[in-house]
Amino acid sequence: MAALGTIFFTSLLVAFSGAMMPGPLLSVTISESARRGPAAGPLLMVGHALLELALVVALLFGLSPVLEHDLFFVVTALAGGAIMLRMARGMFKSLPTLSFRTVPEGDGARNLFLSGALMSIANPYWTIWWATIGLGYVLHSRAFGVAGVALFFVGHIAADFIWYAAVSTAVGKGKKLVSDRVYRVLIGACAVFLAGFALVVVVSGMGRLLG
Repeated sequence: MAALGTIFFTSLLVAFSGAMMPGPLLSVTISESARRGPAAGPLLMVGHALLELALVVALLFGLSPVLEHDLFFVVTALAGGAIMLRMARGMFKSLPTLSFRTVPEGDGARNLFLSGALMSIANPYWTIWWATIGLGYVLHSRAFGVAGVALFFVGHIAADFIWYAAVSTAVGKGKKLVSDRVYRVLIGACAVFLAGFALVVVVSGMGRLLG
């Protein structure tokens, strides 16, 4: 029992350290929370969680060598970079007409599910984490049976939900205190970060391809 508790709490703490790092998913969470309200973060996390659940199952069945292959990194980096650049472009194009009243709160739940999954898989460093640290946790927790793997996953995804719900609530509630102009600056900053991250990812992918 103590070992299972250790698996849960260490998984929670390690996941917090990753969730709090800036990345494309955080940028999209801030952007969507400003538009759709506090529900955006948890909805994005549903898509993220379903993808990670599928990945944990795949790792248990031996997917790790595929994730560690250079070709997989290159394909993920180039495709993911293209997806992020396209999203950043859409955010830039919408800036002149953006308003808090443009999108009702809670609208487009299905799109948020998809965005949560896309922004995860588009980030090759997310894949690297799962092929190394994540795989280690999966293999360790597997020694304790289904309960061990389940507690590892629950601890991991709980950290994501807690952090992104907190960010989403702060941004969603805070939108009542700022003007549309400040809102556009916020979305513009998210778009710049997303585009910059995408370029870093693409350059990394090209480096692996040519190296």
